[in-house]
Amino acid sequence: MGKIQYAVVARGAAVLAEHGGAGGTASNAGAVARQILERLHANGADDCHVSYTQGLYVFHVRRTDGLTTLCMTDDAAGRRIPFAFLEDIHGRFVKTYGRAALTALPYAMNDEFSRVLSKQMDYFSNDPNADSINRMKGEMDQVRSVMIDNIDKVLERGDRLELLVDKTATMQGNTMRFKRQARRFRNTVWWRNVKLTVALIFILLAIIYIVLAFMCHSFTLPSCVRFPCKSSSIVAVSLVYKMETIAFGGSFASGLMES
Repeated sequence: MGKIQYAVVARGAAVLAEHGGAGGTASNAGAVARQILERLHANGADDCHVSYTQGLYVFHVRRTDGLTTLCMTDDAAGRRIPFAFLEDIHGRFVKTYGRAALTALPYAMNDEFSRVLSKQMDYFSNDPNADSINRMKGEMDQVRSVMIDNIDKVLERGDRLELLVDKTATMQGNTMRFKRQARRFRNTVWWRNVKLTVALIFILLAIIYIVLAFMCHSFTLPSCVRFPCKSSSIVAVSLVYKMETIAFGGSFASGLMES
């Protein structure tokens, strides 16, 4: 990972704040940075993102809304991290000073903002999270690990669900078996009640038959049965016979008397 060794915030060619490491590298970087700022200001450059190579170092420039942020890095830093640093510095500077930066004198914010430059230079030079792509990769790795963990939990839950389904199927089978046994038991009890009822009816009829036979003094029940119509006709015939006999006797007696 490349190092950010120098940084500056300027309005046109006027430096408002800067920070660099100790030694001749920082002074040389400051001299080159001023030359770049003067060239951009002279050319009236609008918003731009450019990089300049100077020996083993690269100067990255971001010009936005009249403010220029510039940093120097070694060649290993590439372009993604330096420009992310410049964007972060621009945002912090505008948020801190606002429109005051448009009229401020050179180095007016240097005492305060140089500490911010130092802190952010160290962060973007040494912290892997400063690189958005690396950060996204890290987040993706975390998401992937969480997904794998969730998949493992889902699989484990699936095993539990499968076990639960097996238990449910077993319970359903037991329930169906219990229903069949209950239905068979109800049928058995119903037939037993029917047989018991028939047996009671048969016993009751037998008792009635025995009582009638005892009352009739015979096991042939027809001898105890009386026929009212037939007996009445017999009585009527006997009465007619008696009347005829009486009449015949009276006529026979009168005949004898006449003779």
